[in-house]
Amino acid sequence: MDKQLFIQVCDQIISQTREMNGIGTLSEKTVHSILKNYLSPDTSCHERKVGGFVADIYNDQGIIEIQTRDFNKLRRKLDAFLELTSVMIVYPIPSTKWIRWVNPQTGEVSPPRKSPKQGKPYEIFPELYKIKGYLRNPNLGIQIILLDLEEYRFLDGWSQDKKKGSSRCDRIPTDLVHELLLKNPLDYQALIPDNLTPQFTSKEYKKAAGISLSVAQTGLNILHYLGAVDRVSKKGNSYVYEKTKLS
Repeated sequence: MDKQLFIQVCDQIISQTREMNGIGTLSEKTVHSILKNYLSPDTSCHERKVGGFVADIYNDQGIIEIQTRDFNKLRRKLDAFLELTSVMIVYPIPSTKWIRWVNPQTGEVSPPRKSPKQGKPYEIFPELYKIKGYLRNPNLGIQIILLDLEEYRFLDGWSQDKKKGSSRCDRIPTDLVHELLLKNPLDYQALIPDNLTPQFTSKEYKKAAGISLSVAQTGLNILHYLGAVDRVSKKGNSYVYEKTKLS
């Protein structure tokens, strides 16, 4: 993690974008653009054709794909890319988010208001489930990047204050918080909260991680599939899990 480089890239990309477009006319590309330049400052490695597809980054280390959602759309790319080289899927998660509202008629932007939601690495589980069958491939890695950012939303919703049902204008990163690399079962054990007892159910995992039960169940399904946790018994209808002993 290189915070200094990240801030330099943010300043450069945001300055260029605002000079060209200005807030209020942006598309949802700033996070993607910043991460692409942060992960590979050499722009000659960007948007390169590989195996009949275009990779976000292709360099001596392999392919990097930045994906904010819809991992299912990566399957065809993964089929082609993983036959050729190593692939890293980068998934950005807002850690702390501030909301700014943009008036689409005047371009006026509101002061930032902090969102009560705190982003967590566990949010990746529903996306990982969409490519579960690829996760054991030794050529595939996952990189979670937690960012602080400002989210710009148009006041174009259906509610009286125009906020409910509003559309997102752009997201502007302000800080790099944490990076988590997942390539093997030991790495994935970082997604098991430290405050859990040695043996735990999905409901206990849910509480410790501060996530919904469905996300907890999906996460434990993936962690078990990858060998990061074992199912050791049952409590009623629920499996009891514990960390797999890994060297």
